[in-house]
Amino acid sequence: MEAVRRIDAIFDIERAINGRSEQDRLALRHEHSAPLVADLEEWMRDNRSKLSKNSDVAEAMDYMLKAWPAFAAFLDDGRICLTNNAAERALRGIALGRKSWLFAGSDRGGQRTAFMLSLIGTAKLNDIDPQAWLADVLARIADIPQNRLHELLPWNWGAPEDQREAA
Repeated sequence: MEAVRRIDAIFDIERAINGRSEQDRLALRHEHSAPLVADLEEWMRDNRSKLSKNSDVAEAMDYMLKAWPAFAAFLDDGRICLTNNAAERALRGIALGRKSWLFAGSDRGGQRTAFMLSLIGTAKLNDIDPQAWLADVLARIADIPQNRLHELLPWNWGAPEDQREAA
């Protein structure tokens, strides 16, 4: 419970600095989180030796201590999140649809599915409606010169109404 309490205190700081700039998060982590992380590591190393090697808690502590540099990496880069929740949420749709995609028809069908999921995921990461983007790209791709294909990439694309307003 003590380890959980200590980790919760680090997460409390992360919740408080969420949404701030990368530089602000890094400075606040150095000021507030770094001492807590150092104390947690020291506490874990001190208390690990008091546990049986077969203890579930000892196993969890061994795992965390072995991966300590990866855990503490968030202290050196303001862009790093303390958790991988965002990545897991992004993959959730794929995991839920796994049985539906199990029978893509062939290896080539599976590759096409992976390709489409990558395009859809990229559109979402760029705050673009994947269906609108794909419909527009498929309608325009045959008529656009090869040296302008980059304009159709999600990070360069604007919805058709945005393009009319810009013109």
